[in-house]
Amino acid sequence: MEGNLNVQTENIFPVIKKFLYSDHEIFLRELVSNAIDATQKLKALSSRGEFKGEMGDLTVEVKLDKKTLTISDRGIGMSADEIEKYINQIAFSGANDFLDKYKDVQENLIGHFGLGFYSAFMVADKVEIKTKSYTDAPAMHWSCDGSPSFSMKECKKEDRGTDIILHIADDCKEFLEEHRILELLKKYCSFMPVAIRFGEESDWVDSETEFNEVDDGNGGKKKEPKRVEVKKPRIINNTDPAWKKTPANLTDEDYKKFYHELYPMNFEDPLFQIHLNVDYPFNLTGILYFPKVRKTIDPNRNKIQLYCNQVFVTDSVEGIVPEYLMLLHGVLDSPDIPLNVSRSYLQSDGNVKKISNHISKKVADKLEEMFKNGREDFEKKWDDIKIFVEYGMLTEEKFCERAMKFSLFKNTEGNYFSFEDYRDKIKVLQTDKDKNLCYLYATDAEEQHAYIAKAKEKGYDVLLMDSVLTPHFVNLLEQKFEKSRFVRVDSDVVEKLIPHEDNIPEKLSKEEQEKLKPIIENEIDKKKYTVQMESLESDDQPMIITQSEFMRRYKEMSAMGGGMSFYGDLPESYNLVVNVNHPLIEQVLKEEDGDKQKQLVHQLTDLALLSNGLLKGEALTEFIKRSVAIIK
Repeated sequence: MEGNLNVQTENIFPVIKKFLYSDHEIFLRELVSNAIDATQKLKALSSRGEFKGEMGDLTVEVKLDKKTLTISDRGIGMSADEIEKYINQIAFSGANDFLDKYKDVQENLIGHFGLGFYSAFMVADKVEIKTKSYTDAPAMHWSCDGSPSFSMKECKKEDRGTDIILHIADDCKEFLEEHRILELLKKYCSFMPVAIRFGEESDWVDSETEFNEVDDGNGGKKKEPKRVEVKKPRIINNTDPAWKKTPANLTDEDYKKFYHELYPMNFEDPLFQIHLNVDYPFNLTGILYFPKVRKTIDPNRNKIQLYCNQVFVTDSVEGIVPEYLMLLHGVLDSPDIPLNVSRSYLQSDGNVKKISNHISKKVADKLEEMFKNGREDFEKKWDDIKIFVEYGMLTEEKFCERAMKFSLFKNTEGNYFSFEDYRDKIKVLQTDKDKNLCYLYATDAEEQHAYIAKAKEKGYDVLLMDSVLTPHFVNLLEQKFEKSRFVRVDSDVVEKLIPHEDNIPEKLSKEEQEKLKPIIENEIDKKKYTVQMESLESDDQPMIITQSEFMRRYKEMSAMGGGMSFYGDLPESYNLVVNVNHPLIEQVLKEEDGDKQKQLVHQLTDLALLSNGLLKGEALTEFIKRSVAIIK
């Protein structure tokens, strides 16, 4: 029999090759998926008693030779009428027709699109089908060279099932290379529900017939079995992945083992996991793992793999997984997420939003459960998961409401507090004269050590808030907490971090301060530093560097947002706070020798810069030389 394919365009193959599929490598996934479908259909018929023959080995096999790539199955096969219906009439879905007929069958069928088979013409200039139905229908051979014309005739085929033979085109020779096919099978088919065989792999075993003579350790000889190479069929997939199993039947070790199966190059264990298993109002299974993230956000966020009935679809899951959880690793599997014909891009759909909301809720449930039932273990994990929580609170209002109950503060002494507990801890000493509760925080305990120490001398507690999201996060908390403000510990002198009614008397008069100020300003970069005269304790530092909380936070947030600012590119600006009650400041004022006065101002300003990590390069070298000269 010869004929023309029943299509609505003069030649559909250029359309398939150039436009229908986003990536040519998809062809292998589509053809193997069809083979899996054919096998699943046979299983379904057998379970219904409609197929009474021997099932035998149902492994799908992928074979290469010099010019062809063949995908073979021992599934349901096709008769001539079925080829006419499912192949010659492009876009009629065999899987959909089968589902309509057997609605009570629970087997998962992959091919819902009808065009999967024709993806073969993206890489082949000729495609053959050799197939034999599970019924008594004769075996058939179908062939097409990429034009609308085809040929179909009876042929000899001993076993049921289908062979799809691709004559690879000259411009697609990469698909005749074993390593390339193995790469694609591992990518798309690693968890398909029927075993897939591709070539052979080597295994080294002890021979039962060959031996080597080795020293026995006592001056004699003994025989040991010789290690020999044994070739065995290479099965490329795990047909029963962990996400398809019942959570109660899995241990932590099972979850870790599967994690390393997904990410063989990631040697760290995950912190914990969430197993998803939903069948209403949508179908969703999967496992999401919390990896160790620490302070930074991994730019390579495509670590969650999306599957449709165990067939890999994509690792770009934006829209399905909430933004803040894109840092997680793991697997999602849902037949309810709509896909285009290549299954490569997600479309807008109500189910997608429902799934996203469900995932967010399950994560919040898990974290709240850990907080309530295992507080000590939760605190140990907090430093690794806080960036997820902060990111979620900043981007998802519902998650934020839940997270207020289990989020933790960590202070510079390494102690953890719930938000409520910490509020109770600091409210007596850290409430300012306007009745605002002041949360002091540091972003770097080492660099800001001197400021932290001064705050602790006052009896204040200092939080450690050192994530990349801190500028945005403190803004959020100021909105959520009533009559509260967050102040970085180095943003002002300690007396002004939490203003109270009492004032320290000034030893220098206003006139003396006005005389002193230009002397200091002449020795600093006035574009970068603003001199402020303050009345501090006499045993405080003579000069202190601070940076406005508002301007610093605004600049940090602007930088995180891509560097754009309403005020343009904001320069670095600091305050040089001069303690008018310190004896050395009084000495500067009274020094009559201009050179000595200049040297003293230089030394005091450099000490202030050094304590804040701002003295570098040539200025640091000069400071060291000057310090040695002063000591001499």
